[in-house]
Amino acid sequence: MYEPIRTKSVHAMADTPSDFPHRSREEELDIQLAGHLAALLAVTDELRGLGPSTELDVAAERLSEQLTRLRGGRPPVRASIPAARHEPQPAALHQRAHALAGRALVVAASRADTAAAILAAEQMDAHAAALDPRELAAR
Repeated sequence: MYEPIRTKSVHAMADTPSDFPHRSREEELDIQLAGHLAALLAVTDELRGLGPSTELDVAAERLSEQLTRLRGGRPPVRASIPAARHEPQPAALHQRAHALAGRALVVAASRADTAAAILAAEQMDAHAAALDPRELAAR
């Protein structure tokens, strides 16, 4: 009446090793933190393209160092400073950088990465200072 099951179950048994790799919580947090810092570096590079700034150059270098550390010695892939394809919006870029730094700070604190947490907090402060307080409160 019923046809026998011919394929392996998609549900793994508790004592059966799975066929796919699992990452630890720390590895997942490393990946997430590296993603946030890479996005923050991209926005920082975009801000650097709007005009010369020693502070942004230093921030980009420090972000690059943290990314290299998190990625096991592989430096981040960076585009050259892009030419503005549209009307530059420094306030919007600072808001985005502030939000990304906040996300990085939360993940860095969660994984107890002091160096990344300090860097993210400094970036939040720097981008908040670059914004008008009313713009930051409107978010």
